[in-house]
Amino acid sequence: MATTTEYQVTGMTCGHCEGSVRAEVSQVPGVTGIEVSAQTGQLAVTSEQPVDDAAVLAAVDEAGYAAVRS
Repeated sequence: MATTTEYQVTGMTCGHCEGSVRAEVSQVPGVTGIEVSAQTGQLAVTSEQPVDDAAVLAAVDEAGYAAVRS
């Protein structure tokens, strides 16, 4: 059964920002789906097993943004 973890991302302003976050988070092991919105700052990560928060936060940081689990 898939689980979805939600994060609040700050600093995204456009579709390119969404793409950057999506590209980095997609490299986190176990991630099967990503929904990200620059408009709301929401990031929803779907995975088969509970995902490693630290890895997701590091990926968002790598993309150049800040995130917290919401």
